[in-house]
Amino acid sequence: MAKPPGREVLLEFQRVGMYMKAIAMDPETLTEVTVLGPLTHSQEMLRRTAVAKLEYVLAKKASTPPR
Repeated sequence: MAKPPGREVLLEFQRVGMYMKAIAMDPETLTEVTVLGPLTHSQEMLRRTAVAKLEYVLAKKASTPPR
């Protein structure tokens, strides 16, 4: 899954013990998501997973009416 055209996504990777933590953030809405994966997986796989999760959360927020 690719990021939407024109939308910036900030990514950060941190090693946490035997895992790699990928953090994706949308700077426009300040929405942040985190995914964890084993060190044996590539950063590219974690990046795609984090961006897909961010897109899911942003779409869910867009379809939910404000309270």
